[in-house]
Amino acid sequence: MNSENNQQLIYVKDLVTHYGSKKILNNISFEVNQGEIMVIMGGSGSGKSTLLRYMLGLNKPTSGCIKLLGKDITKMSANQMHEMKKDIGVSFQGGALFGSMSVSENIQLPLCEHADLDENTMRIMSQMKLEVVNLAGFEDLMPAQLSGGMIKRAALARAIILDPKLLFFDEPSAGLDPVVSAELDELILRLRDAMKMTIVVVTHELESAFKIADRITILDRGEILMCGTVNEVRNSDNQRIHNLLHRKPRRDIVDVDEYLQRLTGKALDTTPENKNSNPKQADY
Repeated sequence: MNSENNQQLIYVKDLVTHYGSKKILNNISFEVNQGEIMVIMGGSGSGKSTLLRYMLGLNKPTSGCIKLLGKDITKMSANQMHEMKKDIGVSFQGGALFGSMSVSENIQLPLCEHADLDENTMRIMSQMKLEVVNLAGFEDLMPAQLSGGMIKRAALARAIILDPKLLFFDEPSAGLDPVVSAELDELILRLRDAMKMTIVVVTHELESAFKIADRITILDRGEILMCGTVNEVRNSDNQRIHNLLHRKPRRDIVDVDEYLQRLTGKALDTTPENKNSNPKQADY
């Protein structure tokens, strides 16, 4: 891990969140140190994308603490959160580029919102960041003219235009071929080393995670299964982690009577003559 002093730039403690009455995240706690790449992994529905939304301050949790750069964002006002965003870069899964704006105009958006600069200065800064992500010369193209990998890199250039202390990257390899995905992994590592960024990556791509991560946090059903180094994750004897790493389908044991009762909303006859001593079960 390339952390000089183990200063915690992200601190999450006892985070609980709900959608309506349904609990999504349950007592989530972890930290990310300065200069570290933390990868958040988990299967579909594990809560990793939900966790990212709360770490970005897009939703308020039911309870718990989320500190970014030493400040609890769960207690911030909208104006305070706006100021915090100067130190945070976000690259969304689909790129989220505006189709009616050129690549350069897209990248300049954070400058327009947070900095008082003239147009020429902003264009120069956007060109510099395009060089960082290997897109020099493409500033005047429209998003529709870019490949999937180029859109990802343009979105990354926009995310780092303000030289943020924290960078959040949502599914960087999604939809990309292996070669482009590997190039993006290398780019993330160079950003960490050259720009001293602390990076959080949400992904389901095992090969990418093992390549870039200093530590990996694994979520399952809204809870943390494990937070450790790549080797610690690889050598875990937790069966659910083993299933995730080896792409084994999850098989839940379900009580059939309970399942039918939930579907019909009616209590079943559980008198001794109508109920076996051994409950019926099935795999789903």
